[in-house]
Amino acid sequence: MPTMGKDCTFTLNENDVGQLLDGLAIRAESWEKTADYLRDGSMPEGDIFIIEDCSEPTEADAIAEHYRSIIKNIKRQMKDLA
Repeated sequence: MPTMGKDCTFTLNENDVGQLLDGLAIRAESWEKTADYLRDGSMPEGDIFIIEDCSEPTEADAIAEHYRSIIKNIKRQMKDLA
């Protein structure tokens, strides 16, 4: 799913990076839940979420993994700054 594009550099304070990571984690979780739903048709008990626009669990898994890889990359870069 990752595309080969130019690298970008941003300057954000730690709090903003935390917010960014939280948002990416929420998106990854949504895609993971969509993949689970597409695999077995069940909704997590007590959990409400919107199923992402996708028809194949493998596609949803790939998108979720891409979000997770972005999170790992950002966290790695944050450790390198420490």
